[in-house]
Amino acid sequence: MAGAAYPKIELHVHLEGTVRPETLLEIARRNDYALPADTVEGLAEAYRFRDFRHFIEVFELTAGALAHYDDFRQIVVDYAAEAAGHGAVYLEAIFTPGLWRGLDTDEVFSGYCDGAREAYETLGVEVRLTPDIPRVYSPEEAEKVARHAVAYRERGVVGLGLAGFEAQSNEPFVRAFALAHEGGVGSTPHAGELLGPESVRAALEELAADRIRHGIRAVDDPGLVQELAGRGTVLDVCPLSNVRLGAVASLAEHPLPRLVAAGVACSISTDDPAMFDTDLTREYEAATSLGLAPRSFYEAGIAGALCDEPTRARLRAVGEAYGWENAASR
Repeated sequence: MAGAAYPKIELHVHLEGTVRPETLLEIARRNDYALPADTVEGLAEAYRFRDFRHFIEVFELTAGALAHYDDFRQIVVDYAAEAAGHGAVYLEAIFTPGLWRGLDTDEVFSGYCDGAREAYETLGVEVRLTPDIPRVYSPEEAEKVARHAVAYRERGVVGLGLAGFEAQSNEPFVRAFALAHEGGVGSTPHAGELLGPESVRAALEELAADRIRHGIRAVDDPGLVQELAGRGTVLDVCPLSNVRLGAVASLAEHPLPRLVAAGVACSISTDDPAMFDTDLTREYEAATSLGLAPRSFYEAGIAGALCDEPTRARLRAVGEAYGWENAASR
């Protein structure tokens, strides 16, 4: 695991998508939640990626098992420990509030926030949180998530996301993002993954995006690429996720090198590592196999992070202290 030696920043990881089969089995048993298999081996087979529809089924199965404070707290700490083993020093982790499942929203937010604090206290990994609004939410539900994001800002919530079918209008969610902005919470919507550059532009113009999750299809619009570079907007790129879901035909055809060459800052992340059979080291290895330097991804992570300035200064110090020539030689 040579790539684990250098420090990494991850800005795009869905906590529900980090739950490995053994952890899912443990949580499901304590919550009396039915699974399609009752062994780790059986669940690992159920996890095996097939296509987008199957991925959604596994994601929903896993999310459905998470019901209580300790579940949410645990998966933050567990993933922070996994990511630390790959060199992670800072994470911005995504979670879905689960309004449709009737969960107590404060219990959900408290579990994740306390997990983030525990990850720092026990592992030294800085974790910040960015709840996602699924596009199936109503405007009222979206605004409820935004208000909770603002209320939990002092406990580590730094951004508000938007996920789901990119072709749907942003209009129902504009007010939620305005509420978040007014309360000091950043905007981190998904855009430009499977849909074209128009979704990236809409995220910038309609949701005042501080950072774009994915954004790789911006490459199809040279003017937009120039604008992203000029604005310093960071794209959260997940190379192997893009291959798995067919956003790119192969890693060799990934637009990441073209975006970086055009001056667009790109961070590297796993997206849903348990479900895409990946980890942070493999994602960085995929990115560096395209001829790119790992230090550029770390610096993009610093630029894109929505953390406070003292945390950013600590991250910058870690990067400056590391001998990146060793990482390049690996």
